[in-house]
Amino acid sequence: MAAQTSFAAPPTPWSRTLAEPKIHESAYVHVFSNLIGDVRVGENVLIAPGTSVRADEGTPFHIGRNTNLQDGVVVHGLDQGRVLGDDGESYSVWIGNNSSITHMALVHGPAYVGDHCFIGFRSTVFNARVGAGSIVMMHCLIQDVEIPPGKYVPSGSIITNQQQADRLPDVQEQDKHFAKHVIGINEALRSGYHCAEDTACILPIKNDMATTYQSKSPVAEVVDHVRQLLAQGYRIGTEHANKRQFQNGGWKSCSPIQATAESAVLGELQSCLADHAGEYVRLIGIDAKAKKRVMEKIIQRPEDAPLTFSGAASSNGYTAAPSYASNGHKPSAAAVDSSLSAQIRQVLGRGGKIAVEYANKRQFQTSSWQNAGFLQASGESGVVAELNRILAQQAGNYVRIVGVDPVAKKRLLEAIVQRPNGQATVSTSSASSNGFSSAASVSAPAASSDLAGQIQQLLNQGAVIGLEYADQRRYRASSWTTVPPIQGRSAGEIANAVSSFIAQHGNDYVRLIGVDTRAKKRLAEVVVHRPGAKAPAAASSASYGASYSAPAASAPVSAGSLSAQTVDQIRQLVRAGHKITLEYADQRRFRINSWQTAGVVQASNESGAIANVEAILADYAGMYVRIIGTDGSKRRVLEAVIQKPGK
Repeated sequence: MAAQTSFAAPPTPWSRTLAEPKIHESAYVHVFSNLIGDVRVGENVLIAPGTSVRADEGTPFHIGRNTNLQDGVVVHGLDQGRVLGDDGESYSVWIGNNSSITHMALVHGPAYVGDHCFIGFRSTVFNARVGAGSIVMMHCLIQDVEIPPGKYVPSGSIITNQQQADRLPDVQEQDKHFAKHVIGINEALRSGYHCAEDTACILPIKNDMATTYQSKSPVAEVVDHVRQLLAQGYRIGTEHANKRQFQNGGWKSCSPIQATAESAVLGELQSCLADHAGEYVRLIGIDAKAKKRVMEKIIQRPEDAPLTFSGAASSNGYTAAPSYASNGHKPSAAAVDSSLSAQIRQVLGRGGKIAVEYANKRQFQTSSWQNAGFLQASGESGVVAELNRILAQQAGNYVRIVGVDPVAKKRLLEAIVQRPNGQATVSTSSASSNGFSSAASVSAPAASSDLAGQIQQLLNQGAVIGLEYADQRRYRASSWTTVPPIQGRSAGEIANAVSSFIAQHGNDYVRLIGVDTRAKKRLAEVVVHRPGAKAPAAASSASYGASYSAPAASAPVSAGSLSAQTVDQIRQLVRAGHKITLEYADQRRFRINSWQTAGVVQASNESGAIANVEAILADYAGMYVRIIGTDGSKRRVLEAVIQKPGK
C-alpha cells in the first residue's frame, strides 16, 4: 500500500464521525488516489491513479479481493439507501471479488456489483445491482434495475427498467476471456507497482505479459461488432468502394441484409466481402427507428483477403458459415442462410408473390438488376420448380428472389440464391435438416408449414396468439378487424379454436397474429385462410402436427403482363426521379373518366418499381388500370392505360 495516499476528508456534516479505511497489506492504493471513510479494501486489490473512493455520505464500502479500480474511477454513495452484501451486512456500495471497474466508470450507491464482473469505460451504475459474472461494456447507464447474473450489456446501452434488464443476452465465452484478461493485466500492474524500483522483480512480469497478451483477430472484431449491434436492436448494412470511389467518398450499398440472426448475418456479410474482394468494404450499424447510422467501420481493404467466419463457431456460439470449395465456386446464398426456405413459405403464407431478378458481374457491381418476372406457380413446390428453371437459364449470373406484399406495396424478402460459377439447380427432393438438399440448392420441404406448428413456435417465444379477419374490400385496404386473444393450454387447443373461427368466417380472409406482450410488438402475421378455401380440420393434442396445411397463395400475375412500352415508361420515370402512381376504374367509371387510386409505387430502383406495378395489377385484374408519372412540382408527365378488362 502506498504510504502517501490521502485519507483526509473534506469538511462535511459527516467528517467528524467518519471511520478510517481498512486496507489489506497486499492491496495497492496509488498515491494519486483518494480514499475517505469506512472503505474496506480486500487483499490483492489495485486502486489506480486518479481514483476517488469516498464513503463520506453513504457508508460503508466493500471492495473484494483481486478486484481492480482503474484510473479515474469514482465510487460514492447517497446517505439514504443500502444494499445487502454477500456477508449479510448492509452497505452503501458492495463490489465483489475478481471484478474490474475500468477507466472513468462511476459506481454510485446504493449499488451492488457481484463477483467476476466487468464495468466498462465511462459506464455508470446507480441504485442498481449487477449480478455475478455480468459484463457491462462502455458508456452504459445501469439505473434502478437488477441485472441478472451472467448477462452482457452492449456498449451504449441505457438500462433503466427491469424489462430491459431481463431481456439482456447471456455472456459468451470470449467475453469471459476478455474480462479475465483485464483482471490479469491489472494484477500485473499491482505487482509492478509494489516492485517498481526492483528490476529483477518487474522483468518477469513484463515477459509474462508479452507472452500471454493476444490481440483480437479481425474476424473476432467483426463478430463482436455484429453481435453488439444486433443485441441493441440495430440493423446491419454493408457498403463497398473501389480505390477511386474510396478517395471520392463514393460508397455503394451491398445487397440489404434482411436477417436478424447472428449466424445468418455473418453468412450474408461473408458473401458481400467475397463478392467485393479487392475493394474497400465497411460495416454499417443502422438505427431503423431514428433513421440514422450508429456505426461505420471499414472491415476490408483492397489488399486484404476476404474474411471467413467459419472459425467463429467454436468460441462465439455462431454456426460456421461454409467456406468456398477448392474449385473456387461460391455457394448460393441459400446455403449460407438456412432460414431462406422458411422465409419463402412465410411470403406465400401472407399472400405475397415471389419475383426473380438477375444481373451479370458488371450489373451486380452497380446494383442494376434485371427483372425476370413473377413466379406463376401457386404452391411452394411449383415456386421451387420455376426457380430451378430460371437458375438454369441464368447460369453464370447473379440471381435473387424478391418477396412482394401486393397489399402493403412493399418488399418482404430479398435474397441472392445464385452467384457466378455456382451450381444453378433447385432440387425438389426431400430437404435435409436445414431445409436444403445441398450447399448450392434450395429444396422444397416435404409439406407446407402446419398451423399448430406455427402456433407452437410462437408459444415457444412467449407470444400471445390472436386472430384478425377482413372481407375482400377491407383486405385490399389492409383494414383488419382484431378479435380477443385465444386462450389455450397447448398448441393443439389453440389450433382447434382457430379452426372453429375459420369455419365461422369462411368468406373472409383470416390471419394469425403472434404478439410479444412485453416488447409490445408483433412477432408474426400469417394469412391462414382465404375466401372459398377449405377450412382446416381440427387438431388433436396428439397429432396436430399434420392436421392442417396453410392454403396456397393465389397465382401471381406474370411478368409478361407488362408490355415492353410500359416497362420502358416505368424505367424512364424511375431514372428521372418521378413519383409513380396507379389508378383503376371499372367499365362504368372508365366511361365517365372517374378513376380511383390503386397505389403508389414505393421502390427506388427500376426492377423494384416494375415488380411493384405488376403486384398492383394483380389486385385489379378485370379493371382498367393506368400509370401516372408526377414530377417534383406535382405536374403529371405521363398518363397511360396499361391494363384493360379481359386483356
